[in-house]
Parts: sequence; structure tokens; C-alpha cells
Amino acid sequence: MKMETFLLSAAGGGGGESLLGSIKIAVLPIAKVFTMCFLGFLMASKYVDILPANGRKLLNGLVFSLLLPCLIFSQLGQAITLQKMLEWWFIPVNVVISAVVGSLIGFVVVTLVKPPYPYFKFSIVQIAIGNIGNVPLVLIAALCRDTSNPFGDMNTCSTQGTAYISFGQWVGAIILYTYVFRMFAPPVEGTFDLEEAILPCKIPQQDASSEYTPLLEQEDAPMDSDNSNNKGKIKDFLVFIYEKLKLKQILQPPIIASILAMVLGAVPFLKRLIFTTDAPLYFFTDSCIILGEAMIPCILLALGGNLVDGPGPGSSRIGLRTLVAIIFGRLILVPPAGLGIVMLADKLGFLPAGDKMFRFVLLLQHSMPTSVLSGAVANLRGCGKEAAAVLFWVHIFAIFSMAGWIVLYLNILF
Repeated sequence: MKMETFLLSAAGGGGGESLLGSIKIAVLPIAKVFTMCFLGFLMASKYVDILPANGRKLLNGLVFSLLLPCLIFSQLGQAITLQKMLEWWFIPVNVVISAVVGSLIGFVVVTLVKPPYPYFKFSIVQIAIGNIGNVPLVLIAALCRDTSNPFGDMNTCSTQGTAYISFGQWVGAIILYTYVFRMFAPPVEGTFDLEEAILPCKIPQQDASSEYTPLLEQEDAPMDSDNSNNKGKIKDFLVFIYEKLKLKQILQPPIIASILAMVLGAVPFLKRLIFTTDAPLYFFTDSCIILGEAMIPCILLALGGNLVDGPGPGSSRIGLRTLVAIIFGRLILVPPAGLGIVMLADKLGFLPAGDKMFRFVLLLQHSMPTSVLSGAVANLRGCGKEAAAVLFWVHIFAIFSMAGWIVLYLNILF
């Protein structure tokens, strides 16, 4: 019914004023984001040069290692309870479904486009894996700052939105460092840079494809008597699991903050000890809140500064046709599929009744540009330049696509 109302208003029906209001609500957060990114771009440009490459690297590290974990810990910890964790179960499930459906759409698109070798799996991932953390957090923060936002009180809107987004981030990290890591495996030549593939390897590899070369070198366990006892076997098993699941890569600071917030917030005694305003240890949470508030401007300045380098040589390697296909698949084809998934889940009663912010966050998870963290995984696997090119162009066009999808979502939800 709401979809019909939206279509009537778009066609010039009685809801034109409501449509213009939703366009204003949707466009203003994008305009705020664009303004801060432009300032970061200006600071990094050669005309100002206050934010050079080394400075942006340090700023990115500060955001990822301190500011973002503080934001997640404070907001998720305050909002989460054991009951809410049971109610929010569809958020991590939605992240998994988004990756699966995006991969299927990516496979169809890439099969039709036929990207240059060896970028078939690479192109699928660029369509499949959206940014479920940083960009939604920025949009929710910008949206909630407006007193006319449709989600009510500014503080409640921000806390709920941040908590919902943070609750799904740990699943996204697992997908990135398992599925995406495997999909970004180098070709049989051992590198994505085929010009270097003809050169002799510095370290010859015998009877092993680079696809199966582990990220970290593993030393052969010495065959001694210690392996015979149970303690040695348990230790070897734990080391195997640690390296096989790549827990070192998965357990990044934002994910550790999410896990701590869920554990502490789900236990009533610990929650009263840390997260309530009259708690004896609330000074720590309040410090995290102060630091977390700096995350949004810092990450936008860094993102805008990173755009000053442009797409780089990766664009020519992937090709214009493949870039257009990735942008079209990620920003145009995946969101309608996500809308169908969320509406079906709502019909089946999987979502909390009457919680519009919950549904809005689920829809955002399907509508974001390609994950920035996939670029970090691409760097590990040797295709960082190509990933940087995709991220550049996808984020440029996402400015327009996100505004359009947010207008649609707000008219459906309200």
C-alpha cells in the first residue's frame, strides 16, 4: 500500500509535498557527507597540502584502531540487552544474505560482461560486498542530526542506528577475511600484474599454486615426543584453527569492540556497572562517547583526501566496460533485491514490529557502495590498485544512487 502511495505521489498525486519533504531529508545527509569529503579533498590537494599521503594513513589508522571502536563500544553497549540480541537476529543474517544475493547478481553480470583475465572473481566480489559499517554510520549520524528526521529524538535515533549497524559488523568481517580473501586469490602466474609474471620468482615455489599459498608462512612442527601428549595436540589444534580461520585478520579493533559491547551489555550486572549514566565506571563509557564523536568527521576527511589520487592505473587494467558493469550491478541491481528480501522478512514476521529504524538499516546494508575494507584485503592479495580504482568510481556514483534509494525507502517506511 505504501509503495502504491509513493508511486502516486511521484506521478503527481496528492502526496507531492510529502515526497518533496522526503527528498529533502534524503539529500541533506548526502550533502553533509559530500561537503566534509570535499574539505578533506581540498586539504589533501597540492594547493593546500595539509593532509598528505602519510597524514591520511595515520588518520585512517587512528579512526580504525581507536575512534571507530570507541563509537561502537559506547553506542552498542548502551543499546544492547540479551532480549534485544534475540530480537535483532535478522541483522547478521541479512548481512550474509546480502553477500550471497550480491554474489549471484555479480556472477550473472560478470558472466555477461566477460572482464579481462584474471579479474572474473575480483569483479564478482566488487558487486557482492557492500560497506555495511563506515558509510551507514556516517549517513545515520548525518540524518539524525536533523531535528526533522523521521526517526524521532536525535539521541535515540543516533544510538539505535549505530547499535543496529554495529551489531552486524562482526559478520561482515568474517565474510571479508574468509570468502573475500579466497575470491581474491592471485592467478596461477602468482600475481595480478601479468607484466611481472614473466619475471623469475625470487623464491621458487615447488608444486604449489599461489592460490593455495597461505597468508602467513607456517613452519613445520617438529616431530618430537611433545606431540604425543594431549597438551601438545590441543595446542597444535588451536594453532591450526587460529591460522585456518585467519582469526588474526578477523579480530580487528572494531570487531573486538563489538564483541565486548555485546558481552558486557547482555549481562545486567556488567551493564549497570559500565553503561548506565550513574554507573561507577561510566567515566570510561563517556570517554568513548567523546572519542567516538570524532570518528565521523575524521573518516570523511580521510575519504575525501584519498580521492585526490584519483583512480590510478587500476582503471585501465580492469577496463571501462567492467567498471561500468560493477557500478551498475552494485548500485542499481543489488538494492532492489535487498528491498525484496527485507519486505519478505517483514511479511514473515522476522523483524521487530513497528521499528522503522531497524528496517531502514537493513535496507542500507543492501544499498551501500563496495566495502572499503575489501580494498585492504585486495592489498594483501596483490590487487590493491584495481580495488582502489573500483572504490573511487563506485563511491563517486554512490553519492547520487544513495540519495535516490533513501528517498524510496523513506516513502515506503513512512
